[in-house]
Amino acid sequence: MEGAAFDIAMSNHDPVAFEAAARAVGFLGFGFYPRSGFMHIDLGPARQWGERFPPRETAFAAETPPAREVLAESRTMKGTGAAGVATLGAAGVEVAQSILSETQSAILPLVPYLDTLRWVFIAVALIGIALAIYARIDDWKRGRR
Repeated sequence: MEGAAFDIAMSNHDPVAFEAAARAVGFLGFGFYPRSGFMHIDLGPARQWGERFPPRETAFAAETPPAREVLAESRTMKGTGAAGVATLGAAGVEVAQSILSETQSAILPLVPYLDTLRWVFIAVALIGIALAIYARIDDWKRGRR
């Protein structure tokens, strides 16, 4: 009623780890209700009641890392990132080529090299797309997604 206590179901929590975490942040009152499957935790005086939860036959599954960490290691994301950067590079070269050929005749000898550079970027983009497709299929075969 005062917001100084809570009851929490232990169905998908490790009671030992949960109690240790609660004690670490300052909770002192603990009531154990293994038959009902919950634990009472409060900020009252140091005390505890009830029988502790029995040890589990199987361990709790390890927590999966947040999505941002998984995405940072994703081969699919790396491949599509390379394809995106290369696509922007190819577009930038094409714009530069257009501007240079229209505005300054002294730079016209560089235009063929810019055309080659654009094709290099296009090749890198296609390789990035192929890598992303391969990684997605390989992950699917391995049951990762």
